[in-house]
Amino acid sequence: MKHETIALPVHYEGTLTRTGNPPFLKTYILDNFDFDANRLRPLVLICPGGGYEHLSPREAEAVAIQMNARGFHAAVLFYSLAPMEFPAALCDLAEAVHFVRSMAAAWNVDGEKIIAAGFSAGAHLAASLGVYWNGLPAGGASSEDKTPLIKKYLPYKNTDIKPNALLLCYPVITAGEWAHRSSIQKVLGEKKGAHTEWVSLENLVSKDVPPVFMWHTSEDCTVPAQNSLLFALALQKEKIPVEYHLFQRGVHGLSLASAETANTGGREIQMECAVWIDLFATWAKLLFEKA
Repeated sequence: MKHETIALPVHYEGTLTRTGNPPFLKTYILDNFDFDANRLRPLVLICPGGGYEHLSPREAEAVAIQMNARGFHAAVLFYSLAPMEFPAALCDLAEAVHFVRSMAAAWNVDGEKIIAAGFSAGAHLAASLGVYWNGLPAGGASSEDKTPLIKKYLPYKNTDIKPNALLLCYPVITAGEWAHRSSIQKVLGEKKGAHTEWVSLENLVSKDVPPVFMWHTSEDCTVPAQNSLLFALALQKEKIPVEYHLFQRGVHGLSLASAETANTGGREIQMECAVWIDLFATWAKLLFEKA
């Protein structure tokens, strides 16, 4: 296994305000066996949650290892956190997708099977790349600035930063009635003239959003399930392939929903939700077989 910590470029330095450590990846790249030395695998790029103010360790390495167990390469992105200026974190994820794709040959990654995955606010980040990768304007959908948002800060082609699929786990999505206000405030930061419409993702879905696997729970009182429901409806309207599971029970932040990622007290153990990762693995396999 290639288990490394890799610093990412910060091309937007000097144009966007951010603090803290530069973004970096931790990789979990599987070795090939001698009998299948040229095997190419999909890669799941994981964005832990934490409300854009910290990164949850429960949604990082343990998830990557379980992805490995199901035949995926994995990497965890440590992205920019508040205080920052929109779209710093989004640029970090775009950099990560570009870097992973550039390493496809060396790591035996299928460059057309890169899945941007996230939990809670990390899922908002993954979904943001899903809606913004192909050129919404720099100020959001209604901006007079027609420069594509990511191109304003990064030198890459749209196809270099495109995720081929999205995995969204109890995602923050909307800046409207059902918003997780703290996450929305943190991702926008202190940007002059910032508008919540830039990060209310259900209103930014287009035909260019990649296929989506998404799950949530009805009992989530922190990020209500209306977030993912709104996104699922917008995806259906644009005829984007989506598989959506709404489990009845479970608090916010379940991660794997097993003892492996539960806090002391075990509130995050929810047996019926723990099937999500196998459902996702099957969905991804069938998705890429059809591609």
